[in-house]
Amino acid sequence: MTGPRVADETAARMTATIVRDGGRDEVAVEEPLELRVDGAPLAVTMRTPGHDEELALGFLFGEGLIDGPREAGLNAELANNVVEVRGPLSRDPGSRRFYTTSSCGVCGKGALEEVAVHAPDAVAGPIVDRDLLASLPDRLRQPAFERTGGLHATGLFGADGELELVREDVGRHNAMDKVIGRALLDGRLPLSGSILCVSGRLAFELVQKAAVAGAPILVGVGAPTSLAIELAADRGMTLAGFARRGHVNVYCGEQRVRRGESR
Repeated sequence: MTGPRVADETAARMTATIVRDGGRDEVAVEEPLELRVDGAPLAVTMRTPGHDEELALGFLFGEGLIDGPREAGLNAELANNVVEVRGPLSRDPGSRRFYTTSSCGVCGKGALEEVAVHAPDAVAGPIVDRDLLASLPDRLRQPAFERTGGLHATGLFGADGELELVREDVGRHNAMDKVIGRALLDGRLPLSGSILCVSGRLAFELVQKAAVAGAPILVGVGAPTSLAIELAADRGMTLAGFARRGHVNVYCGEQRVRRGESR
């Protein structure tokens, strides 16, 4: 687990100080990152710098383009805004080029059948107390968010509610990719015994990424979309939203949640 000192140093690289009317603010850094595979450009995303190799690998894994760890590193000749990944890819992406923004991820594929190709049905996974699910957002450590108020976070939790890994980014899908990329490098995939928790709303692409990573439970602070619920139910996942102030709504996969007071 990342220690407090390292986390604080990372948070400092993810923020910038600006002068505003009446004072100074710390704001989240947002810069483009180009992803190249064996020298060929594949994707561009707007992201918060830090853990870029994890971001690249998590993105490729979620798209079904790799099925295991790859060598990845920043290209120092291009101002560290290019990350190079060594192939081979698991399948040919063809002529498709990806452009992702910090707000919506790779949107528009939308078909449940496409996700099913790369994400088997969720395993039985852990059974957890409803109150534990409700408490997970409060257990996220978000040092860069505390400085700026402008970053999303994804946390990887054990079945006991212990925070094992957290990543922050201006893009909610990037934060998820960074966690999955780290888990991939650590040989932890699939995440069959773990819980993922995100700091914002639950959109389709977050459920997609969690499903491909094999996580049976996904929790969010915000609301789910209709397609997010449909996808989670189709894959047999537990999806819970509005986790705040001791309450949580469970939208599907109730068999993994012990009944409690949270509604």
